[in-house]
Amino acid sequence: MDDACPGGPGERSIYKRVHTTLSRKHSAAGMSANQRLRLNSPGPASDSGESGILNERILVLIFESIKWDIHVLCAASAVNRKLRAVATRLLWRELCVYRAPRMVTALATGAPNGRLGGGWHALAKLMFFCCGCESTRHFRVSRPSPGHFVKESRFSKTSGRSFLTKKCSGDLLYVSDPCEHPMGEREDDLGIYRGVFRGFMRSKTRACLIRRQVKLEERVCCPYCGARVWSMTAARLVPKSAARRLGTHDGGLEYFVCLNGHLHGTCWLVPLSSDEDNGDDEDAEDGCSDDADDGSGRSECDDRTVTDGSVSSISEEIAADGPPDQSLCT
Repeated sequence: MDDACPGGPGERSIYKRVHTTLSRKHSAAGMSANQRLRLNSPGPASDSGESGILNERILVLIFESIKWDIHVLCAASAVNRKLRAVATRLLWRELCVYRAPRMVTALATGAPNGRLGGGWHALAKLMFFCCGCESTRHFRVSRPSPGHFVKESRFSKTSGRSFLTKKCSGDLLYVSDPCEHPMGEREDDLGIYRGVFRGFMRSKTRACLIRRQVKLEERVCCPYCGARVWSMTAARLVPKSAARRLGTHDGGLEYFVCLNGHLHGTCWLVPLSSDEDNGDDEDAEDGCSDDADDGSGRSECDDRTVTDGSVSSISEEIAADGPPDQSLCT
C-alpha cells in the first residue's frame, strides 16, 4: 500500500487514513444510526492541519487514484460539513472534468470565474441521474416512472441543435440520448432525456422566453438544481426536429428548461416509418418571429452568434464505475 501512495511517509499515513474513512463510510448503508454517528464523529486529529479530511491535495490524489468513483465521492461528501464544502468547491468540478472533459470545457467557456449555473454538483447529477417522469399538463402517463442512477450516458451537441429553433440556433446545448422506460404491452416505451445549455443567462433561448413573457411553471421544478422551470411546449419553442431526433411523433414530447439552463423532458418512443428523414428543418413560426425588431432587420433574439461555430456530431460517452447508487438523488 505504501509503495502505491504518493508523497512521503507522513502523506502515506494520511492517505491510508482517509482511504479507510471513505471505505467505511461507503459500506455504512447497513449500519445502525449510532454506528454511523460514531463514524462521523471527529477524531483527535480532525481539526489539525495534517488531517486528510482537510487536505485538498490528498483528497484529489485519492480520487484520481480511484478514477473519480462517483459513489465514493457521494459517500465522502456526506461525512461532515467540512468535507461537503470541499466537495462543493472543488471535487464535483474535478469529477465532471474527468468524466466529460470536452463537454465541460465547452460549457465553462465564458462562464464567470469558471462557475456553472446551479453548481458542479447539479451537473454531475445531470450526467448520471435519470429524473423519472410524472404526468404534467401537456404530457400524461398512466403511472409515474421513478428516477434512477444510470450506468452510462451519451451527451451530444448535435442532438442539442435539434432542440433549438432557427432563431436560437446560435446557442450551445448538450442533450442526452433518451433513457428507455417500458410502460407495458399496450403502450409505447417512455423516453426520458436531459441536457444543459452553455451560458444560459446570455442565450437566445432565454431571450425568447423573456420576450414572449412565458410564465414559469407552478408545479414543476428542476430535478437537478431545484430552480423554477419554463415549459418549452407552453412557450411554443419545440421545433419539429426534436421529435425526429427522439424518434417520436410531433407533439409526443415535452421538455422544460430551468433558470440555470438545465433541460429535462419526456417523449413516447415509437418506430419511425421508412419515409421519415432526420433533417433539421423547422417551420418559420418555430422561432422568435413574434419578437420586436430592433430596427436593423433582426430580431433581438438573433443578435448573437456562437463563438466556436461548431455543428459537428461530437458527442461524449460518460460512464460510471461501480454498481448503481442512489446517492445523487439527494
